[in-house]
Amino acid sequence: MSVSNHAAEHTISTMKPPVVLDLVWDRDLVFKGTSGGASITLDSGSTAGPSPVQAIAFALAGCMGMDVVHILTKGRHDLRGLSIALVAERAQDDPRRIVAVDISFQVRGPVPEAQVQRAIDLSREKYCSVWHSMRQDIRLSTRYVIAAEPV
Repeated sequence: MSVSNHAAEHTISTMKPPVVLDLVWDRDLVFKGTSGGASITLDSGSTAGPSPVQAIAFALAGCMGMDVVHILTKGRHDLRGLSIALVAERAQDDPRRIVAVDISFQVRGPVPEAQVQRAIDLSREKYCSVWHSMRQDIRLSTRYVIAAEPV
């Protein structure tokens, strides 16, 4: 019984705090938001900042990228750089949600292919909270290239 209580206490103490933000209409279809020390401008026209759908795409690419970097560097691989390109396909009818995502990772440094694939798989299957917050009927494809470092 005490083990169960200890496990419950441990789970509660390591839970992530809720995401709290403020979003204020600025003008037209432009909103300014803050959360903690971070700020963002969302713009339906993608001029003053990303549109809400672009922000989701940035969040997904960023989340998976951060996972991949964390996993590879924690595994002590010589990761020298990471670039991500994302293409999100949207439905033609309202609400024009994202229906498919293709993410390409370009890894720089002598990192074994199997470890890159493992890091991407772990991000998708276990760690990326953005992906796991999205509808799971979205088609997600990933690929990677390991680029040679310039001499």
